[in-house]
Amino acid sequence: MSETRKAWRVVFAGLGVNLVLGFFYSWGVISSTLIDRHGWSATQTQIPYMVASILFALSMIPGGRIQDKKGPRFPLWLATFLAGGGFFLASRFLTLWGLILFFGVCFGLAMGFGYAAPTPAAVKWFHPQHRGLISGMVVSGYGLAPVYIAPLSHFLLAHYGIEETFLFFSFIFLIALFSLSLLIATPSPSFTPVTLPFGKRLIVSQADHEYTPREVLHTRRFAFLWLLFFLGTFSGLLVIGQMSKIAQEVAGLEEGFLPVMLYALANFSGRMVWGLYSDRLGRRKTLFATFAVQSVVFFAFEQLTHPIALLTAKAAIGFTFGGMLALFPAICADYFGLKNLGVNYGFLFTAWGVGGILGPLLGGLSRDLTGGHTLSFLVSGIASTLGVILSVLLRERRTNT
Repeated sequence: MSETRKAWRVVFAGLGVNLVLGFFYSWGVISSTLIDRHGWSATQTQIPYMVASILFALSMIPGGRIQDKKGPRFPLWLATFLAGGGFFLASRFLTLWGLILFFGVCFGLAMGFGYAAPTPAAVKWFHPQHRGLISGMVVSGYGLAPVYIAPLSHFLLAHYGIEETFLFFSFIFLIALFSLSLLIATPSPSFTPVTLPFGKRLIVSQADHEYTPREVLHTRRFAFLWLLFFLGTFSGLLVIGQMSKIAQEVAGLEEGFLPVMLYALANFSGRMVWGLYSDRLGRRKTLFATFAVQSVVFFAFEQLTHPIALLTAKAAIGFTFGGMLALFPAICADYFGLKNLGVNYGFLFTAWGVGGILGPLLGGLSRDLTGGHTLSFLVSGIASTLGVILSVLLRERRTNT
């Protein structure tokens, strides 16, 4: 097998891993079922989701460290065991504490170990000028996953119940994740990175040296990037956790899984489009554009009561939120190097974890205390506007290639 084919095999296997673990972004379908059929409050349904979010982010650090030291397969095997076992046990213990432990803790850890492995492995196979595109392709699996998981979950929930739905996915995780892990590896030190025939572009220059995690944590740039990442993901995570209910209550869309699918398609395309765009025109301009779109949409969200208008707005949020997840791995590699990318990006990814706590919590409390989502949209709009301002201040060194 040629080296180029091996490189693309890693990319698509990594996309497949994220396509499987992207069940997380379909939690809105599960939470809606827990509210309507099992009498849970909106806030209760967000607690397992919040626990999974923070453990997803925190486990990226040890997962990235393992990836950097031992390669991508071992953390993927850990993810296989935790995801499959966690969902099996969640099917047996369908209580708040059961879902906190077996979805929140087990699946949260699985996502962290699984997400930490494919992207650093994949970007090492390609020339630095393609980091945005390759990162976007690998992580796009997370965005695309609800396209099949949302309707499949809806069907299983309607015909078999939530216990059987969790049991079904436990076997999917065990089989798919283990199989895909065998296709992912890092290139040899003598390997010449693949260059794609996309023509001349403007990119951020490579890091001045390979930063250790200790060095990264002591730089002002890391703190600045962490804040930008938090602002960019906070708003999106707030919407995802309440997606089905927002669609039903704001615009009267009864089929809650359809907005989830639309959001997923937008999220998927946004990861690749914004990643490619950042390779061509730079990370700063791309971040500015994504924050600007989010800001406009969130301030207008409450007025979008027509189903088509609301779905269009959700698609725009999905498109920009997906872009954030493609941009920051590339930015981390640009500024801090590839050698310790797994663990360095793990530390940066804790911004996503904090957003995963505050976003769903605010969404659930806003719904329970006010009966609507106005406060959530307002806070998210303000956060996105702050992101617009800060992205202008991001400094990047560029070089023509």
